[in-house]
Amino acid sequence: MDDDLSQENRIRLIGRLFLVFSLYTFTMNQLRQYSRARIAITASFVVNGSTVGAFYARIPDFKKELGVSNSAIGFALLCIALGVLIGLGFAGRQSAKSGSAPVTRYSTYALGLSLLLVGPVVNFPLLCATFIVFGMCLSTQDVAMNAHAIVLEHEANKRYMSTFHAMFSVGALSGGVIGGVLAQQNVGIMWQCVFLAILICLANFIVRNMFLSADLDKHVIEGKKRIKKPKVFLIVGLLGSCAAIGEGASGDWGAILARDTFNATPFISTLPYICFSAAMVIGRLCGDWLASKYGPIKLIMAGGLIASIGLSSGLIVGGIGGVIFGWLAAGIGLSTVIPMLFTQAGEIAKNRFAGQIAPSEAVAMVSGIAYFGFLVGPPTLGFLGDVIGLRWAMMVPAVLALLMALSSKPVLSAK
Repeated sequence: MDDDLSQENRIRLIGRLFLVFSLYTFTMNQLRQYSRARIAITASFVVNGSTVGAFYARIPDFKKELGVSNSAIGFALLCIALGVLIGLGFAGRQSAKSGSAPVTRYSTYALGLSLLLVGPVVNFPLLCATFIVFGMCLSTQDVAMNAHAIVLEHEANKRYMSTFHAMFSVGALSGGVIGGVLAQQNVGIMWQCVFLAILICLANFIVRNMFLSADLDKHVIEGKKRIKKPKVFLIVGLLGSCAAIGEGASGDWGAILARDTFNATPFISTLPYICFSAAMVIGRLCGDWLASKYGPIKLIMAGGLIASIGLSSGLIVGGIGGVIFGWLAAGIGLSTVIPMLFTQAGEIAKNRFAGQIAPSEAVAMVSGIAYFGFLVGPPTLGFLGDVIGLRWAMMVPAVLALLMALSSKPVLSAK
């Protein structure tokens, strides 16, 4: 009798040990899968940021080589905005249909190859045409990688978005430094683009199989269930646009303002954007912790005030030191706004519009409005700069940051 009980207990013990081992193995496999996905998504954000940073650093050289005005460069940047708007709609729909993982993977290759079109520019019409293609590839990758980041946050039940956007800023900082050094050494734009294209495609090839399964965020939405764009995404996007105008203006006009208005050297003229990117990295690395401690609304309000007061003060003081201070304050203040709004858009789609709007489409809606500010706002500042001077035109982002700070609480607190 005792032997039978002992044998039964041993069987139960073995069963429990097997269950514990199975759960442990499953958990470890999941953690490894999430870790691999974090590496892949991080690489995508770094690639996107470094491309933007290196591109911004050479805008004065595009202007110099083609001999065009600020207004002409502003028009060329509008062409990027057109390409971005085309890419946003495609990215949202395709990510919902095929999953964000393959869209991220293939759009990264396309982004690298698009640089080979931008590099050998010989005239202004060709510049505008290649900028449209570049904008399409840039926005497609941007939406897809943010949508995949939301998938990882949901599956792992952890906040990652602010850190991922910090990696974008790391890439922008690195790209800005590379572009500034190459500009100082009189390396042609074409050779810079070839170099970056090779690095982008190589990095993407290495992480190509590390993304999460595409099945995790495929959303087949029937026509009857699909609804028009909810106003909540429009409001979230407008808040993002206020921040995005400041981000875009810092990249598009920082180097030109330093070089043309305050007679900075080619490398010194890249320092405002480099400082802006460094501040963005620091702010975003702290973003998830700050949001958990103080809440996203207070964080956005404080950031808007810091950006507004710091940027306007730097412009009023003037000089290279004033510009660097203003760009530094703008980077700190605006750093966490966009990543939190993207995460919020994905959560709203999942919790309030499940089966009606895919999270990737929600991100595309918010991105579309924010990108509109990011790319249309700075060219408009170029036109305004030709009238009142670029230094005073840059006061517009400071005013918008203040409006964002004052309106974020009533907008985001509304039910």
